Amino acid sequence: MPNQSFRIMKRLPLILTLALASVAILPAAEKPAETKGKAKKARKAEQPGNKDAPGKPYIYKTSAGQPRQMEIYFPPNHDPATAKVPGLILFHGGGWTGGSLSQFRTACAYFASRGLVCATAEYQMLSKADVAKRAKGESHKRVCVTDAKSAIRWFKQKAPELGIDPQRIITGGGSAGGHVSALATLNPGLNDPADPADIDTGVVAYVWFNPAFTADDSVDAEIDVLNHIKPTLAPAIAFFGTKDPWKKGWDTAYQKLKSSGNTTTELWVAEGQSHSFFNKGPWQKVTLIAADRFLIQQGLLNGEPTLAAPPTGEKLVQVDPKP
Repeated sequence: MPNQSFRIMKRLPLILTLALASVAILPAAEKPAETKGKAKKARKAEQPGNKDAPGKPYIYKTSAGQPRQMEIYFPPNHDPATAKVPGLILFHGGGWTGGSLSQFRTACAYFASRGLVCATAEYQMLSKADVAKRAKGESHKRVCVTDAKSAIRWFKQKAPELGIDPQRIITGGGSAGGHVSALATLNPGLNDPADPADIDTGVVAYVWFNPAFTADDSVDAEIDVLNHIKPTLAPAIAFFGTKDPWKKGWDTAYQKLKSSGNTTTELWVAEGQSHSFFNKGPWQKVTLIAADRFLIQQGLLNGEPTLAAPPTGEKLVQVDPKP
């Protein structure tokens, strides 16, 4: 027996080595679906446009029983008691049914660093079930516009405590948010009865990132940009990728502006880029720098852009079509 035990002990290192080797070559276990989903969300959170911390949260209204939030970013050493700077309010995209405040956190943080009080606001969006209940010819986009109008009015109403000049408000947004910002300022209707009637939604400039204008909106005149856009439109800058399918709707509106004598609307395009290019990689910096220069020209910012152009050389091209 002692000899047998000795032989077993002598072989033990070999047995352990073989066991460890068999474990090493086993295939990796498949990650649970829940873990995969979390990883996907984490990757999304790392995309440009989501890197900055949220601004200071405010509830600007309640609609459909839900509080509507706005995040606000302030310039360094901003003192509302003595300051009276221009304000910028941006609306996120998402097809009028989705999206979040994270889309414009980078833009808001940047423009706040340049001296503006910047806000990004959410708005009511209908579910598919609610959309199905709408009357024929009444677009689900209406509720988005109503809340956007409320957000602009609240921003102006709170000017003293935010340290902004209510007469120098800029608005804009991306995709659906660009459309919503346009109608919120151009359409005299779609107001919330609870909003202060003595505060208008007029603005002094627009910053639009591939705004989603479309001829399909003609079924509801209340949300059709072409029905409300006029040659007296405040100075505006718009960014599009040349391969963006939404550019067709913008081009129609742009040509209408130009043919009516408007000369204060700028169009800048990114060759070969598609929808939402403005919030990706180097194009985010490129579009923010261009928007910065535009606001300097309007007397709404001072100095020069503080962002450095990407070393990869991406550039926008300004479009000046014939009237």
